Amino acid sequence: MSSHRRVRRLISLLPPLLALSLGPAAGLGVAQPAAAAPAAGGPQAAPKVLRLASRTAETGFDMAQVQDTHSRSIIEAIFEAPLRYDFLARPHVIRTNTAARMPEVNAEATRFVFDIQPGIRFTDHPAFKGKPRELTAQDYVYTIKRHYDPALKSPSLYIFEGAQLLGLNELRAKALKSGKPFDYDTEVPGLRALSRYQFEVRIAKSDPRFLHYFADHSLVGAMAREVVESYSAAEVMAHPVGTGPFKLGAWRRSSQVVLERNPSYREVFYDEHAAADYTAGRAIEHELKGRRMPMLDRIELDVVEQSQPRWLAFLGREHDYLEQVPEEFTPRVLKGAELLPNLKAMGLQTSRYFRSDVNITYFNMEHPLVGGYTPDKVALRRAINLAIDLDKELRLVRKGQAIAAQGPVCPGVYGYDPAFKSINSAYDLGAAKALLDLYGYTDKDGDGWRDQPDGKPLVLEFNSQSDSLARDQQEQWQKNLKALGIRIQFKIQQWPENLKASRAGKLMMWNVNWTASSPDADFMLTLGYGPSKGSANHARLQLPEYDRLYELQRRLPDGPERLQAIREAVRLMVAYAPYKIHVHRIFTDVAQPWVRGFVRNPFLRASWRYYDIDTAEQARILAGGKPKVAARPAANASPQASAPGSSPLSATLRPGPSPSSAARP
Repeated sequence: MSSHRRVRRLISLLPPLLALSLGPAAGLGVAQPAAAAPAAGGPQAAPKVLRLASRTAETGFDMAQVQDTHSRSIIEAIFEAPLRYDFLARPHVIRTNTAARMPEVNAEATRFVFDIQPGIRFTDHPAFKGKPRELTAQDYVYTIKRHYDPALKSPSLYIFEGAQLLGLNELRAKALKSGKPFDYDTEVPGLRALSRYQFEVRIAKSDPRFLHYFADHSLVGAMAREVVESYSAAEVMAHPVGTGPFKLGAWRRSSQVVLERNPSYREVFYDEHAAADYTAGRAIEHELKGRRMPMLDRIELDVVEQSQPRWLAFLGREHDYLEQVPEEFTPRVLKGAELLPNLKAMGLQTSRYFRSDVNITYFNMEHPLVGGYTPDKVALRRAINLAIDLDKELRLVRKGQAIAAQGPVCPGVYGYDPAFKSINSAYDLGAAKALLDLYGYTDKDGDGWRDQPDGKPLVLEFNSQSDSLARDQQEQWQKNLKALGIRIQFKIQQWPENLKASRAGKLMMWNVNWTASSPDADFMLTLGYGPSKGSANHARLQLPEYDRLYELQRRLPDGPERLQAIREAVRLMVAYAPYKIHVHRIFTDVAQPWVRGFVRNPFLRASWRYYDIDTAEQARILAGGKPKVAARPAANASPQASAPGSSPLSATLRPGPSPSSAARP
């Protein structure tokens, strides 16, 4: 069904009074849950199906080939890392997942030994020849090696190259030089299986936070070699086989992804730990503790790029959960941080939190117009940045659901400094014009537009998408740069196409979100790290001093010296201006009243494995019953937020301890 037909159908279902209260672009329809087929001898309970929508299309499900958040969210539900973050713990705590115990780490933080639980099984696949396939240590060795395979062009390779796993960079270089396939069978000292259930990782330099990477299911989730080798690299993207709670049931590209409960999933029970003063978390822990996971039978993810049909489908009860209320609908949904009364009457639940990300527009530092390190090129980028009115962006585009960014490090991670202020957030059109005049970017032909110093036209090309948020951003850029006297043209493509071109260095400018995968500044600083060019480093910045600071902070333990290195790296990035660093987003997720366990952990891309559906309550409400509007604790009420004088969101504005230091088995 097209988005326009969906909207018309939903609007036709609106009760008149509710339609008036919400305005013409919102309403409430009635959708029926999918009923289970009746079993022989009696009725069968309705399956627990979580339905949700994504604003962007997926690209595939191979962690060595994808980088986008939507694809990695799905990967996270299918594959499993040795470690994980406790879903309810604040501050964040690393716990075991497939590991039998917390890894053994030497005093220098250069050797890490992992012991894997025996008896964990992969989902069945023809490559296993009808036999159960047990997870082994060698599967993790193979999975990590895949990031080094030149044929796969892993966008996450920089993570491991930066850590310098002993021998693997050399093994990759050998494959590149010879042109032969990557040698997966050669053992290297930096990554090897010590026994069937034990493997070790050794790195050249100390990295006290290295374990964070092993809590990322979408980075090191174990893959079975025989499955991968039964497909081409392109086919692997469509055939994920892991040990996680879900398996891929169906995939209609750029339309819908269906995940089904993994029948081979081991016995895992809900065992998350909320602090005593985390009221919402404690309530969820009490309700779900001891429940076998996953609690859902099926997850259906529809790709709905446009905001209005996505929001209306949720209001019409077609979807159970919506990640991020679209910015343009915020005035119809929230007053401050609270739901409007008519939505409260629907029994809707909210979870409001910093997304732990940064929104950026990059300048390709290799592009002849906007790139380069000479004073005139730096001046051009800084002038453009000064002409971008972030206050208007916050009001008109973000509808107040963000804060201005001072640098790349986001709230909620170690190293974020709420007191740090930079020119990045400044709006000064006069200074921007003066800077361009000084370096010769003036109108030389009298047409009213600035030209390059050599007289060539100065025209920016900005890649973007067609969704409503992107259109609002385009409008603001157009107005801001027109006031500066610079022409800008927008090239509209689908998000996956822009990502592919960006990784290849083919775009001049593009706006993206960069989301932290761990509660530490390191991941955000990779935006400027030279070796991450073509992946995290969208701007393709190559600055030796920045690289030195990045590598220094990576080796240092948490403390004043590391914080100083982080601050210096941020200042360098702001000074050279490879990015216009816009905002840190505030998300308000919403869920239907029958969703249980609803809260968000910003360092998990997908929280679905921790959710349940109350099918009886769902059926009652969809049959016309009145929602039970109970006095639930707010899902955003974290223990850190309860400090005197703080708001529910201000908790993430403190650097806080590194969660790796608080790891518990």
